[in-house]
Amino acid sequence: MKNKLRNVLLLLVMALICTMPAQAFAKTEIVVTDNGWDSQKLHNEIARIIVENAYDGYVLKTSTASSTMNWQAIIAGDVDLDIESWTDNVATYPKDVANGDIVDVGVLAPDSNQGFYVPRYVIEGDAKRGIKPMAPGLKTVKDLAGYHKVFPDDEDKDKGRIYGSIPGWMADEVLHKKYELYGLNKNYNYVRLGSEATLFASLVAAYNLGEAWVGYCYEPTWVSGKLDLVLLQDEPYDKELFEKGATAFPSQQLKIVSSKYFAKKAPDLLEFFKKYRTGSRLIAEALAYLDEKKVSHSEAAKWLLKTHGDLLDQWLPKEKAERVRAVL
Repeated sequence: MKNKLRNVLLLLVMALICTMPAQAFAKTEIVVTDNGWDSQKLHNEIARIIVENAYDGYVLKTSTASSTMNWQAIIAGDVDLDIESWTDNVATYPKDVANGDIVDVGVLAPDSNQGFYVPRYVIEGDAKRGIKPMAPGLKTVKDLAGYHKVFPDDEDKDKGRIYGSIPGWMADEVLHKKYELYGLNKNYNYVRLGSEATLFASLVAAYNLGEAWVGYCYEPTWVSGKLDLVLLQDEPYDKELFEKGATAFPSQQLKIVSSKYFAKKAPDLLEFFKKYRTGSRLIAEALAYLDEKKVSHSEAAKWLLKTHGDLLDQWLPKEKAERVRAVL
């Protein structure tokens, strides 16, 4: 009798499920940019944990493309969010905001830097490692003109080597203009590597050997969290001159930006992203953990949320914060 009753109930449940509309099971896809760098990937995974566990009815997807292509996809409404947006690198950003095509959601991190970096021992030496200063007078990007022999290109002995940014990144366009404008193309080759991982691998390899290296880096990254690097100084930032490569990158706020459709699509998530705020040191710490432990971005995101449990209370109502803690 019990088995018969259980079977009847099971059939009723199955019938009910079959008659429910497909929309009842569908989840709203939230699409975020993946432009290829580690810190953004980490933010995406932190957001995934929260969006899919603290809230009902959402699933987070990523759009993997260049920063330029993803920016246009946000304007078109095909992508919802850029969680780590370097808006000062985007020449059209003010116009896009003014036109209502891009919406400022909040400040992700109040402090960030980027440009040409060298290991500190290149300038100051490192007595503990037995490294003498290689370029003690090196302070600015323009100073590089007199130090090309310090940064030799193994494939072209007559010139030095400068590592540029990643092809397709907006920063790379500015840096290559700077390379030509400052006359560094006379004595240096500008080398573009295919990915952030390859670029940072070249830096770490040189650092471990105590060799000279100069190239693009930014903060926060796992290398900035682990290695002692120096950002070379440049001319004071000027908006118009910057686009020509003639000034330093601005020390900028990293922002969260969305499409003009996102507020209507996910109003409850909008409230979370308005409060989602981190910092360069915090993210560099998590990225250093990612590298040291050889874990995924998802695992590093979980580690960060466990290690800094107060973040959830800053971002979320108590009930939703507890839902995330339960899955961690």
